Amino acid sequence: MTPLFTIEDDFNEDELWRRMETGDDEAREALIVAYRPLVFWLAGKFNVFSSVKQDLIQEGMIALINSVDRFEYERGIKFSTFAWHRIRGQMINMIERSEYKAPAPIPDEFIEHWAAPVYDEDNEIWMSIEESIKKLPKREAEIISAIFKDGKEAKEIAAELGLDISHIYRIRRSAVAHLKELYAIK
Repeated sequence: MTPLFTIEDDFNEDELWRRMETGDDEAREALIVAYRPLVFWLAGKFNVFSSVKQDLIQEGMIALINSVDRFEYERGIKFSTFAWHRIRGQMINMIERSEYKAPAPIPDEFIEHWAAPVYDEDNEIWMSIEESIKKLPKREAEIISAIFKDGKEAKEIAAELGLDISHIYRIRRSAVAHLKELYAIK
């Protein structure tokens, strides 16, 4: 099996980890530089616009540096495995926070008919949006109500609930998708 990336032959990883435990900044830098190709390799696995690629690499480098600083060499696991998960996770979070995964817009009819009944083409009455929200899963209903009924910002809700803002956006997208299904909106 071909390795993901290669490290120079004179690279003594064990020695660098031991030196880093004593606070050797040169050893830390050497480890970061040695594993930098992992960041570029992982960034290449994501299908994103070229304008986002540099931001993705930057996020990956931050994750790599944090991984080097948090890695516990004495536990006996491979650093590449530890770093791979952390780098990939931070890249995914960055993509979700970016404008390419921005929250889905709420159809105007949701806002216009918040408490008013909505009629379909056959003039059969549908429940109000407010009533429909009660049919959503509890967390989705809580967040969608806070945003549209109470007028709160996603950032404010995230702080109140102790969640990441990207998680609030994911829940919002899911709630909107459920409401669109209820009202057959495309």
